[in-house]
Amino acid sequence: MPYAASLSRHPIPAVAAGEVIGEVIEQVGEAPDLAVLFATVPLTGAVEDVAATVRSVLRPRTLLGATASSVLGGSHEVEEETGLALWAGRFGAATPVRLEAEPLDEGFAIRGLPPVAEGQSTLLLLADPFSFPAEGFLAQLGADRPDLQVVGGLASAARGPGGNRLVLDHELHHDGAVGVLVATDRLVGTVVSQGCRPVGEAMIVTRAEGNVIFELAGQPALDRLTAMAERASDADRARLRHGLHLGVVTDETKATFSRGDFLVRNVLGADRRVGAIAVGDVVDVGSTVQFQVRDADAADEDLRTLLADAGHHDGALVFTCNGRGTHLFGRPHHDADLVAGFTGGNCAGMFCAGEVGPVAGRNHLHGFTASVALFRD
Repeated sequence: MPYAASLSRHPIPAVAAGEVIGEVIEQVGEAPDLAVLFATVPLTGAVEDVAATVRSVLRPRTLLGATASSVLGGSHEVEEETGLALWAGRFGAATPVRLEAEPLDEGFAIRGLPPVAEGQSTLLLLADPFSFPAEGFLAQLGADRPDLQVVGGLASAARGPGGNRLVLDHELHHDGAVGVLVATDRLVGTVVSQGCRPVGEAMIVTRAEGNVIFELAGQPALDRLTAMAERASDADRARLRHGLHLGVVTDETKATFSRGDFLVRNVLGADRRVGAIAVGDVVDVGSTVQFQVRDADAADEDLRTLLADAGHHDGALVFTCNGRGTHLFGRPHHDADLVAGFTGGNCAGMFCAGEVGPVAGRNHLHGFTASVALFRD
């Protein structure tokens, strides 16, 4: 079997490490090409020792790791309690990557990304949200290396700088990002489930500045939003009150739009004086947009449909938002259970402070999303 995953809830780090390593060795053997370790907050102080044990016993050619608020392994999730997940795979050459952000007078420079070898066009990325400008990095990468696909997430164990842990082989880091470049013929596909459903009608942005939209289809954006809410069902109005989003169409050549055709961004607020709304991204004049609602049913249907479309795979790394899980679905194990069903249970991952994955061929930082890297033998 080329891929394996294991999960332990044991409170003693050494025992938890022994459990996950033992299960992985039984399934995939020693010296896999890549092992990825995910640990929750109570294990933060022991991550260095746990990683050393994984290196000495499992002996992976490359080891990645990150701390998170919650983790998953197989069909189970451990939310905000002690949990250790380990994933391993055999798929050929993998190049370890250590990235650091160097502040400049204007912006920053990312140091450490090596030349991308032929056949390597996917970067698995684990980053610290307090010290690594993920959105800026992805934008820069889109300009410099548009063919490089990025999948991963932001560590979520800490509430401030220096609290997260990132593992790269023998090194333990408190900042920046770590990752690995892998061949796309092994990373067969990605699923980015934004978990939203469009409401109302699609409209053209007719006036905007940066992330502030002043007009939609020639009228104040806030008026358009108010009119949409008045026409919505009682259930959708309740969903809008708990979280309003805007979808930006990714392919303007389509005649009609449905779920999957949008890059979803949060609506951050509104200015009643000028009738404008603020969105969590820059929206260009001429873009087609549509308001979105997110709830458990929409998120379930979205992920289920995308996984079914992708078909069965042999393994997966899962980067799901720390706002999902029981917070969204009202029950545990939702995302893990779905992904496990399409991968024979050979999946592991973490709950993130931001998820990275491609939408319409461009890499983006998302929220409330499940971003999945799918592997096949």
